[in-house]
Amino acid sequence: MAALDTDFSTCSALVVDGNPTSRSILVSQLRDFGVASVAQAARAVDARRQLEFRTFDFVLCEQHFPTDSMSGQDLLDDLRRNQLLPFSTVFIMITGEATYAKVAEAAESALDGYMLKPHKATQLGDRLVAARVRKVSLQAIFTAIEEEKFEDAARLCLERFESRGMFWLYAARVGAELLLRLGRCQEAQTLYKAVVDAKTLPWAKLGVARAQLEAGQINQATTTLEKLIGEDANYADAYDVMGRAQFELGRFDKALETYKMASTLTPASITRLQNLAMMTYYSGNHEEAEPLLDKTTRLGLESKMFDAQTLVLLAFTRLNTADRRGLQRCHDDLLRLIERDAENPRLYRLAAIVEALNLIQQHQFAKSVEAVREMAKTVREPLFDFESASNLVALMANLAAKAIQLNELEETVDVMGRRFCSNRSLTELLAASAIAHPPYADRLRLAQSQVLEYAETAMALSLGGDPTSAVKNLILHGRDTLNSRLIDNAYQLLQKHSGKVHSAPELLSTVQQLKANCGPVVNRASLGEQKRQAGGLALRTGKRVAPEFEKLPDPPPAAQPAESVLPGA
Repeated sequence: MAALDTDFSTCSALVVDGNPTSRSILVSQLRDFGVASVAQAARAVDARRQLEFRTFDFVLCEQHFPTDSMSGQDLLDDLRRNQLLPFSTVFIMITGEATYAKVAEAAESALDGYMLKPHKATQLGDRLVAARVRKVSLQAIFTAIEEEKFEDAARLCLERFESRGMFWLYAARVGAELLLRLGRCQEAQTLYKAVVDAKTLPWAKLGVARAQLEAGQINQATTTLEKLIGEDANYADAYDVMGRAQFELGRFDKALETYKMASTLTPASITRLQNLAMMTYYSGNHEEAEPLLDKTTRLGLESKMFDAQTLVLLAFTRLNTADRRGLQRCHDDLLRLIERDAENPRLYRLAAIVEALNLIQQHQFAKSVEAVREMAKTVREPLFDFESASNLVALMANLAAKAIQLNELEETVDVMGRRFCSNRSLTELLAASAIAHPPYADRLRLAQSQVLEYAETAMALSLGGDPTSAVKNLILHGRDTLNSRLIDNAYQLLQKHSGKVHSAPELLSTVQQLKANCGPVVNRASLGEQKRQAGGLALRTGKRVAPEFEKLPDPPPAAQPAESVLPGA
């Protein structure tokens, strides 16, 4: 294998660099390594055209193009999105930028390599050989991942780990990540623990905690994380996961302290600054949150790690401080994000919130009320998610705080509460959005009590030997509330007591339809849009997977009670 992987005589490469000198050096180095065919592109857009019609063994790409609107990162994202980059291609980003943000983006993108200029030819050669060796060795695994055959890929990873074959530790990490994706949390936890026993590695110990957290074993995860942080107080990823665990336990003050520590350890991390800013906002410290949100925007607006929900929260703080120009900048920044990603419906939803805030700031209350009424019409639609609810609640609360309280909107608050307030963390997060008008927060907490009462009634029926009535009861209230926890509970009961439930197939069909009406299951609060999980390994797949609402997933081996999720970690 070594001879094959160091023989580049049949290989082809593409060098993408706007600087003629740098491009010439890279081309010469590749030819010195024996690469048979080396193509060049001075712009990312030209490179994309070549990659549309030809497959290369290596792509060496500059990150920054001064005269081009598309960066190397944009090119990579576009290639992945349009399935133009096969697994066999080694993609290495070469750049002069060594900031934490750029390195974090590289990790998020699952690059094969990230090199800083200036570099020696031997360093490039070593990277190419190492990447190629790993590609060949793990080709079957990653081909399965590209084809989204995750079960097959996980099985291959486990076989590699158990046989201690080449790259067995890497295979174990990929396998554990796949098991988490498949909802097999206990198996992932077992695999991570096996890696810890074989080789004490921080990422494996953190993996144990992540698997415990995904399985709902939050106290155990906290204990694991405390031990890991005690061993390495500078392991920033551990603080990220600890903050999430503390939030799900309802320890918001502790979570805020933990996010502060993570951000202090890595002050240039956009993601951690963003998490701290959002957590500060949802903790009710809007005055303290404003400079953090502003700093996140200034540092990260051009980064793929930036979350547009940051601009929405910043707009709310600027409405409260009557910063008219600052609020307008939030709106303008969102419009720029939309220009870059015009097909993203989430950005349009967020921009609508900021536009309504602008109307309030300009005292155009009639128009702002009409905008809110239009949004309120969507609260039962499948794509109306928890983030949409938290933003709409905050918008309505700000109107109410200005003595523009519409009676019909109280029912809208109740509808959102019954739909999303499945547990304490979700409820308190939604209630925090209503800080400008406390009566809305009270209504949301009351809605949670109603949802819990529905769930407890069904549980009592099931324990009393009447699972059929329990399922029908959950379906009845699930149809009324669109609460995904109630629908999921109905599904779990059908799976557990299928032989005892009358008309089980018909009821299952009803549950599946309700699932489609509810949209994605919401059982955990998260800060912003989900990015790479702390300590996780980014996996390349062959295509983007659209959310599926038609079918409920199979239940985990041991059913866990629904736990919580900050909007917009």
